Amino acid sequence: MSTYERTGTGEHVVLVLHGWFGSANAWDNLIPHLDTGRFTYVFANNRGYGARKGEPGEHTIAEVASDVLALADELGASRFSLVGHSMGGSVMQWVYADAPERVRSLVGVSPVPASGVPFDEETWQLFAGAAENPGNRRAIIDFTTGHRHHGGWLDEMVRHSEENSDKSAFAAYLDAWARTDFHDRIAGAEVPIKVFAGEHDPALGEQTMLATFAQWYPKLELEVLPDAGHYAADEVPVTLANAIEVFLDEH
Repeated sequence: MSTYERTGTGEHVVLVLHGWFGSANAWDNLIPHLDTGRFTYVFANNRGYGARKGEPGEHTIAEVASDVLALADELGASRFSLVGHSMGGSVMQWVYADAPERVRSLVGVSPVPASGVPFDEETWQLFAGAAENPGNRRAIIDFTTGHRHHGGWLDEMVRHSEENSDKSAFAAYLDAWARTDFHDRIAGAEVPIKVFAGEHDPALGEQTMLATFAQWYPKLELEVLPDAGHYAADEVPVTLANAIEVFLDEH
């Protein structure tokens, strides 16, 4: 079984990195709207996720980034762009820090900043309990999408998360994305980068992007998606696919 999903035959290789609640298959709603003639999209799984459930690892941002570069080597992709959602947004920046000459451009979808994410104690307990408690997962998804979606949608998001991640890996990655600060490695980087923030995302919305990414990347383009919270690939897939490819076309 392949540890990643692949679609398209285009010259421009795009490595797509999932979030904490995701997997390589979490992008399925986006795929029908992608231009597979001009791009080759490769959807990676972190260790402990999707087809890599049960695979041991340290579950750090550095390790995931190293695996992404190994995947690029396996694909024969000397240069590529990166799309990262949430936790994957942190990973894509580490990949760039490790191999800037290989990265054509970066696209963050509600991405975690390279400084990590601060939590108050109550919120940390909610997130820390999510590995064992599906109710916590549901509450987090509901909160980060602005309490706008019906219960069936929330339940499906939780189901995907539970079925596509090891509890131990899921728990370990919280520390990885929330408490890893490497912004000094990317500050001032001239890489072309676009970041999408959901209007209804109270955690990683426009103000967070302005306070972090906008301070570090001179070429940053920031777009707010008015009908999205934290999960734009599920909430507004057509809009997101088109916007990503307009940016990628420029690079």
